[in-house]
Amino acid sequence: MVLCSSTMDSAEEESLHGQSSDEEGSELSDGELQEAFAKGLLKPGMNVMVDKKKKFINNVEGLKQCLADFRKDLPWVERLDLTNPPARDILSNAEEKVSAGTNGEIDAEDDFQREMVFYRQGQATLLEALPLLKVHNIATKRPDDYFAEMAKSDQQMHKIRAKLLTKQMILERSEKAKKLREQRKFGKKVQVEVLQKRQKEKKAMMSAVKKYQKGMTDKLDFLEGDQKTARNPSDGSKKVLNKKGPNAKRKYKDQKFGFGGKKSGKKWNTKESFNDVSGFRAKIAHDKGGRKGKGGNKNKRPGKSVRRKMKSRS
Repeated sequence: MVLCSSTMDSAEEESLHGQSSDEEGSELSDGELQEAFAKGLLKPGMNVMVDKKKKFINNVEGLKQCLADFRKDLPWVERLDLTNPPARDILSNAEEKVSAGTNGEIDAEDDFQREMVFYRQGQATLLEALPLLKVHNIATKRPDDYFAEMAKSDQQMHKIRAKLLTKQMILERSEKAKKLREQRKFGKKVQVEVLQKRQKEKKAMMSAVKKYQKGMTDKLDFLEGDQKTARNPSDGSKKVLNKKGPNAKRKYKDQKFGFGGKKSGKKWNTKESFNDVSGFRAKIAHDKGGRKGKGGNKNKRPGKSVRRKMKSRS
């Protein structure tokens, strides 16, 4: 219990000492706070630096003295300074118009008018400066044998040229590769379209063949393929083809086999066919009449054995 009381007393003393130190710190002057902030003893965010207002001083006598030091009475050749108003606008005078700048009215927002004033002012300065330069024997044109050394060496210029050439080659390669990719895409697209067209034509041809096999049509135009489109027959020929109808072979097969349905039992006798004797011919039935075709030819060539006997007899 004695130890606990001693520790509590020490804690209370430390808290009181901290409060007293805080009160002392709050009572510090501004100069001490600035020194502590400069040394880095204060934490950031607790204090804010306030800049002092700058005092502007208008020292007229000092400025005049500096201007007198700058001003030197030098000849014009050393200064080369001219101040001129804009030159007269010949075109506007010829058209009897008042040029801008002569009467002091210039629209600063008008770009063309402002640039023309600058141009005519430079023109007036040039017209006044050229005679003065000739008087002082100052050359205004570059001589024919003038040689100016380049700022960069030839090796550096060769390097720059090689670099530009490599960049140009890279751009050309990229453009060529881009074109090849586009051509491949277009080629694939065309190839797919061709395959689809072939499949469509094949499907149409197979359906036409099935229709022809079933006897639903007697036209064989699907066997011609692309030649049908290339021919472009006239309307008269189309009418002739339509009038012909099915050929003899198709008619015979239609008569023999019909158009589908039941095939077996078509040749069986019925009661009506058994009793119908209108097509009966006795001569044909008992082989009394002359045969037609090969069987009915009386001038038949004798056989081989008969011909041998005939030769032996002769």
